[in-house]
Parts: sequence; structure tokens; C-alpha cells
Amino acid sequence: MPNPHKLEKRGSVLVVVDVQDKLLHAIHDWRAVLDNTVKMVKFAHTLGVPVIVTEQYPKGLGPTNAALAELFPAFAPLEKTVFSCFGAEGFAAALKAAAAETLVLAGIEAHICVQQTALEALHRGLKVHVIADAAGSRTPANKEIGLAKIRQAGGVVSAVEIALYEWLERSDSVEFKAILPLIK
Repeated sequence: MPNPHKLEKRGSVLVVVDVQDKLLHAIHDWRAVLDNTVKMVKFAHTLGVPVIVTEQYPKGLGPTNAALAELFPAFAPLEKTVFSCFGAEGFAAALKAAAAETLVLAGIEAHICVQQTALEALHRGLKVHVIADAAGSRTPANKEIGLAKIRQAGGVVSAVEIALYEWLERSDSVEFKAILPLIK
């Protein structure tokens, strides 16, 4: 039986929450959050892990950052005006189509949209891993409180490299060799 705290590639779906420029630049250490989110998307693509991207009220907050959007051949984010991604039209259907068992969450803000999505996913019986170094809030205190609440509810707080190596499981694979340049 797999360890419930270890991230398994099978059944994982990476959800990139609202990484839009108007909000991104207000996030504490936003450059690191963006760079780590880009890494997660690249890792997911290389490993065949499905990726879903959401945008919070794009009319007001603008589009997803170009560094992320350009990683998709046909970029089609799910628009939302609610904080939990589960309120976005098509989100639950996309999870079902991907046979999601575990949501791997990155994005902003950690204490609002990421946290509410995590709590709803846990309530629905899904596992949750939040990638702390690919998630951010305007203040470090709000980020930490949001992550603590997710952890208290049963979610796992992780990091980019932890998630990657748990997805990979071994160093003698074609995927490991393909990802190695991204790690260095």
C-alpha cells in the first residue's frame, strides 16, 4: 500500500492557480514563486502529469503570466470569479477526465484560492500536496497561515524538488535524464 504522504505520479494533477501578472507582482518573493511554478509545469509535462490552469477574474487581473502560458501548445485556462477552483466551470470535469486522485497545487494566493481549493479537494476525498515554494501570498504571514490550515485539514505541504523526486521514484529512467537539466 502506498504511503499516503508520498506523492505518486499516477493519479496526480498539477493545478496552477491564478498566476496572473497584475496579482503576481504584489506577491512576496514573486519571482521565486513564478520560477518554481514554471519548473513544476515543465516537470509535469515531461512526466505526463496533467496540468490545469485557472485565472481569477481575468478582465480585472489580466492573463496568466506569459512564462507559464507559453509552456502549453493550446493554452486554455479555466476562468473563475470564485476563490475555490472547484467553482470554475469545467474544473470538476477536467479532474474527472484526468482520473485525479491527488491535486498538486501551485499558485496564488496561498491563503485564499490555493487554500480554499485544497480544503474543498480534501472534503471531496482527494489527496492534496501544496508546493510551498511555488505558492505565494502578498505577505509571508498569510502564506504560512494558509499552509498551516491546509496541513491541519490533512493536506501535505511540500516543495518543488520533493515533488519531483517523489514523482520520479528512480534515477535510472528516461524521464530522470530528461529532467536533470531543469534541476541543475
